[in-house]
Amino acid sequence: MSHTTSRRFFLGATTAAAAARVWGANDRVNVAIIGLGGRGTNHLNFYSRLSEARVAGLCDIDQSARERAQATLLKNTGEKAREFEDMREAFADSGIDAASVATPNHWHALATIWACKAGKDVYCEKPACYNIYEGQKMVQVARETKRMVQVGSQHRSTPYKMRALEALKGGLIGKIYLAKGLCFKRRVSIGHKPDSETPKGVNWDLFLGPAPMRPFNELRFKYNWHWFWDTGNGDIGNQGVHQIGICRWGLGDPEWPKSAVAMGGKYAYIDDQETPNTLLASYDYGGREIVFEVRGLLTGGEGSPQTRRPRPAAGSAVAPETPAPTATAPRNAQPLNVMIGNLFYGTEGWAAMSDEGFQAFKGESSELIMEERPPARGTAPDPTVYHMENFLAACRSRNYKELHDEIGNAYLSASLCHLANISYRVGRKLTIEAGPRFANDADANALITRNYRQPYVV
Repeated sequence: MSHTTSRRFFLGATTAAAAARVWGANDRVNVAIIGLGGRGTNHLNFYSRLSEARVAGLCDIDQSARERAQATLLKNTGEKAREFEDMREAFADSGIDAASVATPNHWHALATIWACKAGKDVYCEKPACYNIYEGQKMVQVARETKRMVQVGSQHRSTPYKMRALEALKGGLIGKIYLAKGLCFKRRVSIGHKPDSETPKGVNWDLFLGPAPMRPFNELRFKYNWHWFWDTGNGDIGNQGVHQIGICRWGLGDPEWPKSAVAMGGKYAYIDDQETPNTLLASYDYGGREIVFEVRGLLTGGEGSPQTRRPRPAAGSAVAPETPAPTATAPRNAQPLNVMIGNLFYGTEGWAAMSDEGFQAFKGESSELIMEERPPARGTAPDPTVYHMENFLAACRSRNYKELHDEIGNAYLSASLCHLANISYRVGRKLTIEAGPRFANDADANALITRNYRQPYVV
């Protein structure tokens, strides 16, 4: 980054509070997309079709990614956007109102903090943060700068899931004592690859950012960065953070558990992956708990009603026929087979939810009492669109409490993923104190943050 750009960036940071934009009725939010890989391409397609937004900037450390994004934007809108290799240049641009961050996890905090200090609102992909310390700093800076920071937990803006969770909170299945999240997402072995020369057009230093400097390796780049501790958090912090956030949602979004423990391993494969492909975590909230399971190998799902037959009469050898299904539980009702989703267990029944729908069952007979299904594929927008619309509305209203998963809540969901990984890495149960800190556990406390590489320090 040039000296001029650096000066502009820090000048913007110091004057952000005085530069609040006054929105006209027809003004669009000018968005810079930071990170143009798979998820960033989704962001590009979503924003370029929203009337409330304009894609004004495209930022990636890979020149070929920027070129592909420009071609996509031109096809979608007939316009091009400014290109940036370094996100700080995008944040220094007065023509940018908001940043939509789709970088690897280890960049989420710095990107959000830098953007907020430069006066930009932020939509940041999940998980909110790479570690617990970063999440706390993100909340602090968002409050100090009065920026809107929405985390990409689009389930919080999905209409049928919103209705389902409202019903659960209203006592649909009684008091929930257990929320379970499942991430049974098939992952194949990544194999082995040697270090190699950095590809032309890739700024490897900027890609690594806060992480330690290492030689370029293809397996640490383009999605597989999820499976290395330097840059990712394993599948519990990738796919799983969605479902762990829904667990918290179902329990009323509690803050820190009393304790957390996780166990598992990287089974079946001999490859370069560092994070576990099988992990079972439990969080004690006192009288209720969250259980979360990652399983990347071949497996079945969970969740089917335990329909009970009445007890046979005394002396009878054969039980009577099961009563005919009621109108609320038709014989052809297909129970969800949850592979990636949630199960809720209450004092009066249980419920299952996935992207295929929601079902709640009550009583000993598991009577179906509520069912919600998403619109047929292709008949409604991707749920991320609703979540982005919620973000854009808050950019105008300047009320962060209108956001469906604002950083102050979303970082706690991410932190449950971090608690599980910390417990797994130190090999023991964590007792959580205020802060949070771990009682009498220096090794675990060291993993609340990381050693940052200059100058990429949170």
